[in-house]
Amino acid sequence: MSHLPQNRAAWNRLAENRSQFTKLATDEECRNPLQTLDSRGWLPASVEGKSVLCLASGGGWQSILYAAAGARVTVVDLSNKMLQLDEQEARRRGLQVKIVETSMDDLSMLHEAEFDIVHQPVSTCYVPDIEAVYREIARVLRPGGLYISQHKTPTSLQITHRDQQNRYVIGLEYYQQGALPKVEDRAYREDGATEYLHRWDQLVGGLCRTGFVIEDLREPLRADPSAPVGHFRYRGRFVAPYVRIKARRISEDTGKQESSSLWVP
Repeated sequence: MSHLPQNRAAWNRLAENRSQFTKLATDEECRNPLQTLDSRGWLPASVEGKSVLCLASGGGWQSILYAAAGARVTVVDLSNKMLQLDEQEARRRGLQVKIVETSMDDLSMLHEAEFDIVHQPVSTCYVPDIEAVYREIARVLRPGGLYISQHKTPTSLQITHRDQQNRYVIGLEYYQQGALPKVEDRAYREDGATEYLHRWDQLVGGLCRTGFVIEDLREPLRADPSAPVGHFRYRGRFVAPYVRIKARRISEDTGKQESSSLWVP
């Protein structure tokens, strides 16, 4: 699959160039890791001893914070250079972090019901089939386990450019097939990466269809009225670029019981 080597190379370049996505966890952040990870209060009060999968989140930040909070951490990423940052930072801080290099839609090397929490930053846009990712997460997450994720919104990925009045133009079709083409507006696109648009029925409905119940949904604020035209925070005034979802893995028995008790006209 051509998107895998292309995306690996793109993220290896970002890791080597120390982009904004490879910000290592600071000492201050590690002193209060759960507050750093979770300003919304979605995580339990303690993750001490819990098994946490940091999915597609290499770069020396998320895995380090969870490990500093006492969790048993596995970090998965397609980019070996991003994972090197996790490995180096964990060694420097004397933390234990398990490193796994694979695509987010292939977790075959991980055991069924192995994790209490799966935490995934923005990354599902790099695979064509988001429900394949959800199915893998459902398999490795224990019943009642927590899945926290963030995704690019479809409308944000449809934007191609600004017109002469600095209005953002939705130039790509909603029912886009295949990889997204290169566009003029790059505010929320990563150079060199192959990306895919996932519709709301795939982002949200697909999560429900693969055994999850959604407990909360937020749109992180990326708008700034003082930002200059063309800045990503100027763009954020008009289209929310991201959606954050808190979901809970339900057991198959629970799902069957609830389904059987529903009355459908």
